[in-house]
Amino acid sequence: MLVKTFGSAVYGVEALTITVEVNVTSGQKFFMVGLPDNAVKESEQRIESTLKSIGHYMPRTKVIVNLAPADIKKTGSAFDLPIALAIMGASEQLPNPERLSDYMVMGELSLDGTVQPIKGALPIAITARKESYKGLILPAQNSLEAGIVNNLKVYGVSHISEVINFFGDESSLQPVQVNARESFYGSQYSFEIDFSEVKGQENIKRALEITAAGGHNAILIGPPGAGKTMLAKRLPSILPPLTLQEALETTKIHSVAGKLPTNTTLISRRPFRSPHHTVSDAALVGGGGIPQPGEISLAHNGVLFLDELPEFKRTVLEVMRQPMEERRVSISRAKIAVDFPASFMLIASMNPCPCGFYNHPEKECTCPPGAVQKYLNKISGPLLDRIDLHVEVTPVPFSALSVQQPGESSAAIRERVIAAREIQAERYGNESGVYSNAQMSSRMLKEICTINAAGQSLLKNAMDRLNLSARAYDRILKVARTIADLEASHHIETHHLAEAIQYRSLDREGWAG
Repeated sequence: MLVKTFGSAVYGVEALTITVEVNVTSGQKFFMVGLPDNAVKESEQRIESTLKSIGHYMPRTKVIVNLAPADIKKTGSAFDLPIALAIMGASEQLPNPERLSDYMVMGELSLDGTVQPIKGALPIAITARKESYKGLILPAQNSLEAGIVNNLKVYGVSHISEVINFFGDESSLQPVQVNARESFYGSQYSFEIDFSEVKGQENIKRALEITAAGGHNAILIGPPGAGKTMLAKRLPSILPPLTLQEALETTKIHSVAGKLPTNTTLISRRPFRSPHHTVSDAALVGGGGIPQPGEISLAHNGVLFLDELPEFKRTVLEVMRQPMEERRVSISRAKIAVDFPASFMLIASMNPCPCGFYNHPEKECTCPPGAVQKYLNKISGPLLDRIDLHVEVTPVPFSALSVQQPGESSAAIRERVIAAREIQAERYGNESGVYSNAQMSSRMLKEICTINAAGQSLLKNAMDRLNLSARAYDRILKVARTIADLEASHHIETHHLAEAIQYRSLDREGWAG
């Protein structure tokens, strides 16, 4: 008897429907075809043990399992449940096997029949709705994640016996009910850390406010203990809240990577990713035989924080340059090519020299001659050009640390950031894929970032003295435009340019001796 069930395989951040065909005929042996990997092939043993544990049996005749389309590699253990149901249907152990074609089914099986969670439940649910399936059956741990997809019945199950009973009586399971909007909007502003806890560092707060308002990249340079990491970790608390569309994109990526917490619906706060400096190229940008998203994609719509930037391998940093410009990463393999979104804000931190005390107001640098420049040369010029703000972080004096009055809260700063972003949203309303000043193209830069004669003169002198590149010139104009937006100014004034120029510390002549 031939029976078909339907599952799904995730490639990139999209899901492709997989037809599981099982034919039980006279003969011997178990055959699985359709390019399954080892994890899929091993499902035979898991399914046999599961069926025995629930009082059913594995057919001892010829069993052929085909995973179509047969020319696409199938990976992972999530096909256990649809294969088991199809085998039961084909061997007449499942009530109403004709109903199998109405549902998409996914889940990994334990030896006792318990259904284990899977990766990529959200894109699978989106595909199931798009292809008009009556419902989606998947592990209970993934049900809230998939339940945010409207116009689709999602059934969460903990054991295969629940699925068998469901096909005998559809009323035995109730679809999960998720109020995604309520949970999403209810947790957008709950942060454990706040800028009000930061003592002093008003100039750094100002720089991070500009960074958040324009979606810019920034690097913090300062001695150990000056507060670089502490300040960077608070940046998400002043960023504009995620829109529902951004939350959906971000959740899909984390779902595919298996990074979504159990019983989570939508990611409601902008992600903050902080990989260790020993991270590999593939872990940062994504990769693998079946490409998986890397840290830059997991930071999509959020912040990628690289602490101690010069300690990262140079090759790791260089592979990040193209995704920073294109805001997406394309990973190509012999038989597959996938795109992952990677629109993130890069925040980096570093010591000014190996000992950490170059330009320190009180402590003396102990590095030998040339060590500072050698240390800075670990970061390539093209990468530094892509970082809009270079911010010097100085140690906080005792007089500031001992102040009992809290500083300005993240909520107050966030209001100004949101107001600036609203100006940008109106400005770029007709531009596809552009939402902030940092994303402006060269064509848009000429139209939007016009400056007067005094500003031209100031910028010319800065370019000549600091020997800035054309890309650095663009960055200064973009930052100046953001500063003007924070003041709700229609034009870029000279003082906006002056403040933007001062955020190019590493370009300054003689900075590294």
